[in-house]
Amino acid sequence: MARLSKKRVVITGGGSGLGRAVALRFAREGWRICVADINDAGAAETLGLVKQAGGEGFTQHCNVREAADFQALAQALREQWGGVDVVMNNAGIASAGDVVDTSYEDWDTVLDINLMGVVRGCRELLPLLLEQGDGHVVNTASFAAVATPPSMASYNVSKAAVVALSESLRAEIIDQGVDVSVACPSFFKTNLADSMVSSDPSMKRVTEMIMERMTVTAEDVADDIYDAVMKKHFMVITHKDARMQWRMKRMAPEFFYRMVRKRVKPRFEMLRKLQSQESKGE
Repeated sequence: MARLSKKRVVITGGGSGLGRAVALRFAREGWRICVADINDAGAAETLGLVKQAGGEGFTQHCNVREAADFQALAQALREQWGGVDVVMNNAGIASAGDVVDTSYEDWDTVLDINLMGVVRGCRELLPLLLEQGDGHVVNTASFAAVATPPSMASYNVSKAAVVALSESLRAEIIDQGVDVSVACPSFFKTNLADSMVSSDPSMKRVTEMIMERMTVTAEDVADDIYDAVMKKHFMVITHKDARMQWRMKRMAPEFFYRMVRKRVKPRFEMLRKLQSQESKGE
């Protein structure tokens, strides 16, 4: 049987943003889509768009903080389709704040969703792929895992851990017919800021302003992820300038750090201006 021939994909966080864009990208290629999300209305909306695009599938409620939800998802995939071909652990939240300023509660929340949500997805859904000796896992990280920009400590750490998890998983299941990709997109226009965990409301405004300036779209990122699955690519860095920065960090880490300092200075100035306006009630 050809690789991924049954064309079945499950996407956590599929009710909006990148998850929705990926669902539609696969749907256009004739795949069946399981939209798994904590937001049932968003999941239903995505499924409606999938059907408009000529695809089909079903929705499944999934809170990635609950192992039981992933167990129910695995059971639904068995009952509906007899298995699954591509598992995309995509659900996540944004966060902002320094190492010291971020509360323990926020650290726990971000790591539980962004990292442990992926761990739970791998633990509960990977067996379906291994049983059939065929499949692909896509874990959504971020270019923040590589660039580690300041004032995003918990987010950076959670996404860097997803990269390490994906590398570990890839080595563990080598030669078992299942491939792994980790998606590391840089900023693009999406609704990620809506879920941001931060004690400073100015950080959300800065993030939204940065995203608004981006020319790369969720659809562009979805195209890169689809291609990575088809071509068995592991590291998916979706922006041209980000790929250049990734190579630079590997070859000249100190130079990369100096470049980061130079590039983030305008963002700090923007943040200080917004914080000043917040304090004045403007």
